[in-house]
Amino acid sequence: MSSPGGDPRPTSRGLLLVLSGPSGSGKSTLVRRLLEPGDLPVSFSVSATSRPPRPGEVPGEDYIFLSRDEFLAMRERGEFLESAAVHENLYGTPRQPVEEAIGRGEWVLLEIDVQGHQQVKDLMPEAISFFIRASDLSVYEDRLRGRNTESEAEIALRMDNVRAELSRAVEYDFQIVNEDIEQAIRMWRTLLAGIQSLRGH
Repeated sequence: MSSPGGDPRPTSRGLLLVLSGPSGSGKSTLVRRLLEPGDLPVSFSVSATSRPPRPGEVPGEDYIFLSRDEFLAMRERGEFLESAAVHENLYGTPRQPVEEAIGRGEWVLLEIDVQGHQQVKDLMPEAISFFIRASDLSVYEDRLRGRNTESEAEIALRMDNVRAELSRAVEYDFQIVNEDIEQAIRMWRTLLAGIQSLRGH
């Protein structure tokens, strides 16, 4: 996990950032834009999963792909900061690379769900968390229907999941309403720049 552009990092302890939000909130776009070279040297933590790679996914870049048995063995040894079952697959954040990067003074970003956020906060309460959400509940349903990949029952289940996640937004340090992705990106960068300034980095 190196900082974009190879900039040297301060020797003080780094910072863990957590980003969550329902599917369709704009998380992936926000992460991709934040990780572009710029003023905020943030690296991304690659999650592990028990699901097989999808077409175009690169092992070690998109995910660390493990067998279910390998994943469960790592979890038993306490090697994840957080882990969860999502749609019958297992996902988790390997603990060692994150702790090593923070020890080097790097800022590390986790894109995880609300279950994972609580686990991370229990282990690392100094982590700073952000919840991104659409401006209205109807936006999520419109996006799901627009994909034309789910049945009505699947859409209903996913909307139940959206409502459950939104109900836990208050548990996060900051909330970002994504009415316009460019505005949301500017807001997040402003928040991070303020944190950076307060920490003297």
